[in-house]
Amino acid sequence: MVVLEKTFLTQRLFQLVHGDLTVEKVDAIVNAANAHLQHGGGVAGAIVRRGGRVIQEESNRWVAEHGLVSHEKPAYTSAGSLACRFVIHAVGPIWGEGDEDHKLSQAVHGALSLAAELGLVSLAIPPISTGIFGFPKQRAARIFYNVISDYWKTDSPSSLRMVRLTIIDEATLNVFTQIWQEVWGELTFEL
Repeated sequence: MVVLEKTFLTQRLFQLVHGDLTVEKVDAIVNAANAHLQHGGGVAGAIVRRGGRVIQEESNRWVAEHGLVSHEKPAYTSAGSLACRFVIHAVGPIWGEGDEDHKLSQAVHGALSLAAELGLVSLAIPPISTGIFGFPKQRAARIFYNVISDYWKTDSPSSLRMVRLTIIDEATLNVFTQIWQEVWGELTFEL
C-alpha cells in the first residue's frame, strides 16, 4: 500500500510503501545483504525463501568470481520465482563499525546506479541496515531521502522512473513517515 509519494520534476516517482518487498512487481528489488552474500535471515532470508535457492547459488558464484561485495558496488542476481527480474544485493553498514552514514549513502546510491546500469525503470528497496544491523531508523530515513533526491537531481540520464521504499513493519514505517513529513512536508511535492 502506497503511504506517501513524491513526484520529481523529471517525472520520476518516489513512493513510501507499506508492504512485503518479496512480492513487489518492479524490475528489481534490493536485498539488504552482507558482504559474503549469505542470505540467512532478515530481508535476505525472506528473499531466498520466496525466490528460491537459485538466488543463493548465484550469490555464491558472484562472490567466488568477484570477491566480497562492497558498500558502493552492489552485486546482482536473477530473481528466481519472484515477481521482479533481478535482485540487487546492497551491503549496508552494521551500526558501530564506523563511518556508517557514508556507508549507507554508498549502499543506497550504489543500488540506484546499478539499476540504471541494467536499464531498469522500477526498483523497490527496503530500509537497509535498520533491522538486524541496528542503524538508527530516523538517521537512516534522512539518508535515504537525501540520497534518492540527490540522485535524481544529478543523475538525470538514469532509466529509473520509479523507486519504492518498501517497509514491512509498522514501527519502521512510522519513523520513515515522520521523517518524510519533516523533510518534505506535503504528501506530494514537486522538487
